[in-house]
Amino acid sequence: MIRSFRLQVTAWYVAFFSILLITFSLIVYGFLARSLEARLDETLITEARTAAALFQSEMQEMNGAFPAAAHEAVAEMRTRGVVIAIFSEGRLLEATEPAEAEVLRRHVPGAARTGDTDQVLTIPRPGSPGLRVAIQPIRIGDRGFLVASASSLDSVSVQLEGVRRVLYIALPLALLIAGVGGFLLADRSLRPLFRMTEQAHEISARNLSQRLQVGRPAEELSALAASFNELLSRLDASFGTMRRFIADASHELRTPVAVIRGEADVALSQERAPEAYKESLAVIQDEAKRLTRLVDDLLNLARADAGHARLRREEFYLDDVVSECCRAVQSLAAAKGIQVEWKAVEDLSYSGDEDLLRRLVFNLLDNAIRYTPGSGKITVLLSREEGQTRLTVSDTGVGIAPAAAPHIFERFYRGDDARSRQSGGFGLGLAIVKWIAEAHNGSVGFTSDPGAGSTFEVVLPVTSPAPAPRPVA
Repeated sequence: MIRSFRLQVTAWYVAFFSILLITFSLIVYGFLARSLEARLDETLITEARTAAALFQSEMQEMNGAFPAAAHEAVAEMRTRGVVIAIFSEGRLLEATEPAEAEVLRRHVPGAARTGDTDQVLTIPRPGSPGLRVAIQPIRIGDRGFLVASASSLDSVSVQLEGVRRVLYIALPLALLIAGVGGFLLADRSLRPLFRMTEQAHEISARNLSQRLQVGRPAEELSALAASFNELLSRLDASFGTMRRFIADASHELRTPVAVIRGEADVALSQERAPEAYKESLAVIQDEAKRLTRLVDDLLNLARADAGHARLRREEFYLDDVVSECCRAVQSLAAAKGIQVEWKAVEDLSYSGDEDLLRRLVFNLLDNAIRYTPGSGKITVLLSREEGQTRLTVSDTGVGIAPAAAPHIFERFYRGDDARSRQSGGFGLGLAIVKWIAEAHNGSVGFTSDPGAGSTFEVVLPVTSPAPAPRPVA
């Protein structure tokens, strides 16, 4: 098995060229053989007709003495370079070559057909390619005669032998030249690919911003280089996202851990009253809850990225889930003076993961409460139309700045104003919303008027297959 692609291309090229050249040579050789034989046949037919005409002329001059007429006719044809023989009723009358006359006498009368048309046949002869014979039947009075002109096929055989000798030398030489040319052509054609391979070896996680430079290759290699560069761009973006994710996760984890450690250090630094210990433990408990929530979110997203998360599908009423979530956030909204209003046009049954969809609704409500100032309003609408279930959460909050809009579903992303860390969130809520919606073959989008509020809309298909959840980008 040839492992070198360059040699494989060369081998295929030589094989194809060999088949093409051999086929062409066979066609040319066959055409030449038929042409030489056809030319010899035309010559022999012409000579047979000439001899027949002379014989008829001599018969008229000699008043039907056909032996003498045959002798005169054959005598005049001796210098034509072919063997002439005249037969009458199966008997040889005269021939130019006695040596060939015996062969003709044994074969021509029996092979000749009746009629007055020309006939051409090959008579085998030991030690030679044989004789090619043209037969001209004629009738004088009530007597039939056969005039035959014959020539050895040695001349045709010699010419074809010369052609075969040339082909035996030319074909291997042509294939050798084709092999060398094919190798050089393959080497030149694959040279840009070799340069691309060398450049690809130099690219690692540290220099993913580097791209393949291949000059002006063929169209196919240009497409390959472009595809590879696009892959590098996606990898570069993924690595950048991963680095930012790790940095943001480290930052988010560091804050609660530092608070817990600080409170513990302060509590243990000296003897304190029980109330002081309780205050420190309450702070540690709050930060531990915050840390637990962050770790749970990171674990869910990590499972989604790894493709290990699975939907636990069951039939339930989605309007009940939304209603329960709205009641659960009432106390949190009331603390800020925010009114939560929710509407459902009908009882909506749905097949999906109830816990994940409950998390989706709660994250949208929590996000709206965080960024809606006091005396604001949050409106939740659940409806079904055209085979789709739509959940809309609108608020009268601070809205989303245009610069932040493309990044709103990215992990740990929070805008300078509306998504500040002072709000207490981690920047993972909307990323989890997007993941849960896509896991149910749905989508999530938003519209926003900075300073006037935002509206998030989740669209879910009424019936959908149950694929594994897909990670967010």
